[in-house]
Amino acid sequence: MTPSTEAAEVVAKAKAPKTRSKQNIGYWKRFGAFYIMMAPALLVLLMNNYLPMIGSLIAFKQIEYTSTSFIRSFLESKWVGWENFNYLFSTTDAWTITRNTLAYNAVFIVLNLVIGVTLALLFNAMRNRRLAKLHQTAMFLPYFLSMVVISYLVYAFLNPDIGIFNKIVLPALGIEPIDWYTESKWWPFILPIINTWKGIGYYAVIFLAAIIGIDNEYYEAATIDGASRWRQIFSITLPLIRPVIIILTFLQIGRIFYSDFGLFFQVTRNSGILYDTTLVIDTYVYQGFIVSGDIGMSSAAGLYQAVVGFVLVLLSNLVIRRISRDDALF
Repeated sequence: MTPSTEAAEVVAKAKAPKTRSKQNIGYWKRFGAFYIMMAPALLVLLMNNYLPMIGSLIAFKQIEYTSTSFIRSFLESKWVGWENFNYLFSTTDAWTITRNTLAYNAVFIVLNLVIGVTLALLFNAMRNRRLAKLHQTAMFLPYFLSMVVISYLVYAFLNPDIGIFNKIVLPALGIEPIDWYTESKWWPFILPIINTWKGIGYYAVIFLAAIIGIDNEYYEAATIDGASRWRQIFSITLPLIRPVIIILTFLQIGRIFYSDFGLFFQVTRNSGILYDTTLVIDTYVYQGFIVSGDIGMSSAAGLYQAVVGFVLVLLSNLVIRRISRDDALF
């Protein structure tokens, strides 16, 4: 190596840190404003989503209110390890709440996807756009109703004495009146109907927005080639909205261990006779905390709920990734 070459390398090495520092300064000048804009949202995310995770430690402690300060009681309470989980899974309630939560949510996911896509296709096929808007609005309105309001609407239909079904519908069909709130066999059918009626407008609008975003040139080319309406749906519409379907399915699977508390608590009127088919993890956690005051066991059930949901999302993404790599979320 010649002296001139060595001198050139020394100069290059001396200039390298300065060049890097200049690049960093240029980077922050260019993108610093975006980080400042993002800071409030990140702070809210940290305060609202991540700091509360410290409360998961309650599942491994036996909370004793030794002082007026909950934080101090939390810190001074003794560790019990997996005792709260052992108590939870040693009872028959663990199987009941897990079965009910998974079964209901699986049915909800299928109904929301199938009926939602079907309604979106029907709305998109309507010639009269004003009438289509009217139908969309009518389908979407129940989504904004509180479950307390819906519980009274359902009670108006299912009241054993003066309900519409027992006073009008069933006698007209020659069927004896049914005491809906004491017979649990009917609720695996009633709850999916109510949940679908309330939320289907939301899913239909999302799928409809995805369908409207499809370029009309695809349909024009298919029409020229002689493709029927059904062929266009299965060959163009459904494949092009598949990413939206997958994302919504992932979002629902991520919360498959979470249930609509109002649906299972308010609509069923928290009837103990119905617990075999209506008790889910959310209502179990509420009763464990409010009724029995066992905050440790309630936290254990909630942590179990969150961890299993997280694992299910990972497994679902893995399955989608093996089938179609482009449609996986990560």
